[in-house]
Parts: sequence; C-alpha cells; structure tokens
Amino acid sequence: MASPPLVICLGNVVADHTFRVEDVPAPPAKIAARGYSIGPGGMAANAAIAAVRLGGRAAFWGRVGEDMNGEPLAEALAAEGVDVTGLRRVPGGRTPVGAVLVDPRGERTIISFRGSGLGTDPGWLPLDRLKGAGALCCDPRWPEGVAAAAAAARAAGVPVVLDGERSETRILVDLVPRVDHAIFSVPGIANYAPGRGPEEGLRQALASGPVKVAAVTQGEKGVLWMAAGDDKPTRTPAFAVEATNTTGAGDVFHGAYALAVAEGMDTPRAMRFAAAAGALRARDAATPTRAMLDGMLAGA
Repeated sequence: MASPPLVICLGNVVADHTFRVEDVPAPPAKIAARGYSIGPGGMAANAAIAAVRLGGRAAFWGRVGEDMNGEPLAEALAAEGVDVTGLRRVPGGRTPVGAVLVDPRGERTIISFRGSGLGTDPGWLPLDRLKGAGALCCDPRWPEGVAAAAAAARAAGVPVVLDGERSETRILVDLVPRVDHAIFSVPGIANYAPGRGPEEGLRQALASGPVKVAAVTQGEKGVLWMAAGDDKPTRTPAFAVEATNTTGAGDVFHGAYALAVAEGMDTPRAMRFAAAAGALRARDAATPTRAMLDGMLAGA
C-alpha cells in the first residue's frame, strides 16, 4: 500500500497557555481561571497535527529557542506523530509563547510573544525533502523561510498553501505571489488588500501571480473562494456547531486543506473537507480524527 501523502508545514510553533475564564475584564483586573492547559500551538504546528490526525503524514519546519519551552514543544509535536527533524533549536533564542483566554462562548483573547533571537536565515532548511511531499503549508511568521521553501516547492512541482493570517501588509503582498493557494482569515485579507472588500481581495490575489485558488474563511458565514478563471466567487457553507473554543480552528482548516490538496481533491471538495475539520476543532476544542471528519461529512 502507498504511504499517506506528506504535508510539510513551515512556520510557527508556540507554547500555548490556555485559561478558561468567565469573561475578559478591562484592566486593571485580577481574575480566577476555571481551567488551564498547556500544549503546542501556532499556525503551522496546528496544521501539522491536523494533517496527521486526519490520516496524512506531516513534518514541521521551524525554530524554537533552547529554553524551557522549546524542547517540550518538540516532544509534544513528536508525540502527535509529526516529524520534527526539521525543527531547529536555536542557542540563545526565545521560543514563542501565547496566553489564550477563552470565555464560556468559546471566543478567545490571545496575548502572544513571537519569540526572539531565532534568526531568519533559511539556509539550513532540508529543501530536498520537498521532492517527496504532497503539499507545503506555510504561515507568514517566517517570511524568509516561506520564500525559500516555496521556490523549492515550485521547482519540484509541489503545491504551496499559505495561511494568510493577520500580518504586515508588505509581508503578505510579498508572499502571496509565491504560492498556489492563498487562504486568508478576515483580518488577513484586510491586511493584504487594505480598503478593499473580500471579493476584491481575492481577485487581487489571483491577479498577483500564478495563484490558483484564493479564499477567505469567514466563520459562521463559511468560506468565500475563487479559482483562477472564475467569474465570481463561490461560498462553501459553514457547518453548524456550538463552539467551545475557536482557538486553532483556522490553523486546522489550513492543515486539512493542505492534506486535501495532497490527496488530489478538487477545490470544492477540499474546501468542504477543511471546513468540517475547522468546525470540529471549534466545537470540541481538539483537532479531529479522519473518522470524526468523515462522520460529519456523511451526516451533512
């Protein structure tokens, strides 16, 4: 039997400290949490975990510091079945950390530290491994790494998916023309195309280079997307769920979408597959398995 497709996820891994609270008051304040957990987070790391749980293989490429957060993150990713041989431990670097406050409605407030001293040079990346991948999934937190990996992926004929999350406009404008699938969040597309509506932003992305698909995830409104050559956008409806924690739902969407691309799904099916994965993550506060996702798709 053939091995499941490999999705290489490049970008951020974060030590997420999650606090469940009754509400998020204005400062100054001191409140008690109803619950607490710590685990791996970050766009590319969550995408990698999603790809594995949904039946694929995943490798994470990124950087952590040689500090008290770095090695536990490497161990947590490895425990999920993610290949971490492309995770670099940087001496003197500080690992990204997040404090996630989740209210009873599942909405969250995130305080993030993006790390420091991790370096930007992508020269150490094992780019030759892209030849065996089914897709490359990147987030914008390490643009130099994305640029190098996306160029190597294109040369190898490997499709590239970009998580167009909120970032500096200049970074998104630089990265979008390097990828095949630009999947934005609502804040991300507003950063990418300031002053333009979502449909105009999608058209701008498609016109920027060899982008094949541009999309924006819109929560309960579903996903608005266009493929190259389309006259108008298509909307993939959201799955109706009661959210308990929306943290990471977009990351899981991207990991699922990249796996769907690696499996050869067409765009409508890939969008529905990814939407179901993101909805399950928001509902359960946990990344779903393939059996769970298939069950949701079958019951829709």
